[in-house]
Amino acid sequence: MANEVLKEPNYIEELVALIKSDQPAAQIAEKLDNYHENDIAAAFEELNVQERKKLYQILGVEKVSEVFTYLDDVGKYLEELELENAADIIENMDADDAVDALEEVDDDVRRQLISMMDEESKEDINLITSYEDDEIGSNMTTNFIEIGRRLTIKQAMRSLVAQAHENDNISTIYVKDDDGTFYGAISLKDLIVAREYVELETLISHSFPYVRAKETITECIERLKDYAEDSIPVLDENDKILGVITAQDIVEVVDTEMGEDYAKLAGLTAEEDLEETLPQSMKKRLPWLIVLLVLGMGVSTVVGMFEGVVSQIALIVCFQSLILDMAGNVGTQSLAVTIRVLMDENLKTKQKIQLVIKEIKVGFSNGMLLGILSFTFIGAYILLFKGKSVHYAFAISGCVGIALMVAMVISSFVGTIVPMFFHKIHVDPAVASGPLITTVNDLVAVITYYGLAWILLINIMKLV
Repeated sequence: MANEVLKEPNYIEELVALIKSDQPAAQIAEKLDNYHENDIAAAFEELNVQERKKLYQILGVEKVSEVFTYLDDVGKYLEELELENAADIIENMDADDAVDALEEVDDDVRRQLISMMDEESKEDINLITSYEDDEIGSNMTTNFIEIGRRLTIKQAMRSLVAQAHENDNISTIYVKDDDGTFYGAISLKDLIVAREYVELETLISHSFPYVRAKETITECIERLKDYAEDSIPVLDENDKILGVITAQDIVEVVDTEMGEDYAKLAGLTAEEDLEETLPQSMKKRLPWLIVLLVLGMGVSTVVGMFEGVVSQIALIVCFQSLILDMAGNVGTQSLAVTIRVLMDENLKTKQKIQLVIKEIKVGFSNGMLLGILSFTFIGAYILLFKGKSVHYAFAISGCVGIALMVAMVISSFVGTIVPMFFHKIHVDPAVASGPLITTVNDLVAVITYYGLAWILLINIMKLV
């Protein structure tokens, strides 16, 4: 039928059924070639240990190593293999994937596995692990093609074919100078279509982007995102290529960085996972909670200072949470916008001032609109349901509306200026976490609200 919705095939079910079937191993292997490694990896959870061991033998070392790069808990599956087989599989992985896999096994097992690998694999693993987790070098892969600048087109193609057996990142070919330093890059397409009489030099892009191995992810993440390249070279301090950052690596780096920033916005010192112990989780959460406790006590102290206002006009307490919540929400919005803008390291002072002014304008405009709505609806509520006079009802709602507008303007300013301050003193602006901004804005909102109530309702309008 024309209107019938096409159902997406369930590759996992197909794979599980195929692997569990009684078909000859050669026939299963042939059919498995039609499936992506990621789908085969997803099917692992549906198989028992014996079925997976059968699958390892059918796939062979090279195919299993490709499948293992898609597994979330690769250490669990490495334990199902003999040490020699596990070492062969890790040896066939890209160096960065091999490092990730080795991190998921015990230290003793890791040392045994590395000792069984060839020297080239050991060197690549040692190279990547020599960099800190927040440095680009720890995320690169040594899977790339490099040729000399003085080759002919024919020689360059031969070199490409010879290296492609070991390195499959071939869409961009990197060129080195006579002294081994990075000289430029060539697109695979350009090399393939070039005539033999063409000079290799004419194909080389000398302005190809690159990053340094010692650069932190935070420092160069924007540059990595800006270039739509399959891979970007990673250079050492002597301008020699150590490895490359692939498009997949960039996605993973950005995802990790966003996760860390999200954790900081939640008031955590780092991301958490399900495997963490209670003390580990407490250690990450407790520092900010202590800071917020102190600030919270400050808010409570300020409320206590206005005890006289509350005792005379008890009704205003009903709308305290409204002011505090809206101030916190506005501050968090401004915080998120500011952190995103501050990721541009080339941001000028004039642009920062423009951002502050813009956020204040947004806070004022939204505050005025919401203040008018609060004035109308809260006034009607007090009038109809609390049985107060028109003068009394709309005096209270007017105070709430004005306080809401003022609090939103100040919260927008605080949510913008605080991360800018952190950025200025070279502290990650994401540390200016959501809970911190919210608590600071609570303090601002309480002072604004009760201060206005004391000035407008008690001293000017004489409601009591």
